[in-house]
Amino acid sequence: MTQPQDLAELARRIQRLEDIEAIKRVKHQYFRCFDTADLAGLAEVFTDDVTLSVVGGVYKFTLSGKEAYLAMARDGAHAEMVTQHNGHHPEIDVVGEHEATGIWYLHDFVLEFRRKQAITGTAFYRDRYVKQGGRWKIRHTEFERIYEISEPIERRPNVTFAALATRGHRLPPGDLAPFRRED
Repeated sequence: MTQPQDLAELARRIQRLEDIEAIKRVKHQYFRCFDTADLAGLAEVFTDDVTLSVVGGVYKFTLSGKEAYLAMARDGAHAEMVTQHNGHHPEIDVVGEHEATGIWYLHDFVLEFRRKQAITGTAFYRDRYVKQGGRWKIRHTEFERIYEISEPIERRPNVTFAALATRGHRLPPGDLAPFRRED
């Protein structure tokens, strides 16, 4: 006969697995919404006090707050870009009933037509998650490059469709400042 403590332990283990799967879905939603300019969907995955730290080859910066993050996503994945962000190989640890951490391997590809720059590379995302109102959200995310290749776009490729071209924010005419590093 099964003991009550065995059933309680089984329930805890099942809840942990459900939490890990829910966290995976949050991060998948993050990548999907970023690459399709779905700012409302992107807003759903963050806490109000989310923080971001990015260390890339041609850029380095930090942000605080959901509105600052969404503004960066709006202007950083605009209508004159093609982006592809793939996150895989998650290592998720549930460290409490309402807290978890995760490491994701990122591979990204970016064509930035306004800056005439192509970027591809890999990085590790390191995230902190909290469960609010029964839903997991990203409280902190950072990524640090493993490698980055940045090349000028000398001839614009024949892009026959790009989601950002139809859904992304249209920046005002003119040159964009180079990517920035806050070193």
